[in-house]
Amino acid sequence: MREWWVQVGLLAVPLLAAYLHIPPPQLSPALHSWKSSGKFFTYKGLRIFYQDSVGVVGSPEIVVLLHGFPTSSYDWYKIWEGLTLRFHRVIALDFLGFGFSDKPRPHHYSIFEQASIVEALLRHLGLQNRRINLLSHDYGDIVAQELLYRYKQNRSGRLTIKSLCLSNG
Repeated sequence: MREWWVQVGLLAVPLLAAYLHIPPPQLSPALHSWKSSGKFFTYKGLRIFYQDSVGVVGSPEIVVLLHGFPTSSYDWYKIWEGLTLRFHRVIALDFLGFGFSDKPRPHHYSIFEQASIVEALLRHLGLQNRRINLLSHDYGDIVAQELLYRYKQNRSGRLTIKSLCLSNG
């Protein structure tokens, strides 16, 4: 009789091979629309997905939305239109490793890098000297706290935070 681990291995190898060749599922129409209306920018050779909508004309207010784990900027789609009625700019990104952003492997993911990516996106959009409202959820709360620390310590000087709303932290 073969060892149990040999039998498991003989079963696991074809299952793993089949799994690796299964194509990803098709995007729903709503998710396809979300992706089509977004853009990408490059951070250190990595593609980062983001949404940027212009809302209320004449309002100086900008809100940046930071999603939770293990989701993406699509978390905000149900309140997106309402936010555009309140803010001049509504911006959300998919953190590195999430949503439509690149998922490099191997990679040492960190909150510090995610915060630097948010700062880089705002520089990319020409908003580094503007006062920003942050709305975050879950994992995004930790990134928002790092951005707040940098703002308070003036460590990076790249982001000015007007307000911060943490949810489900």
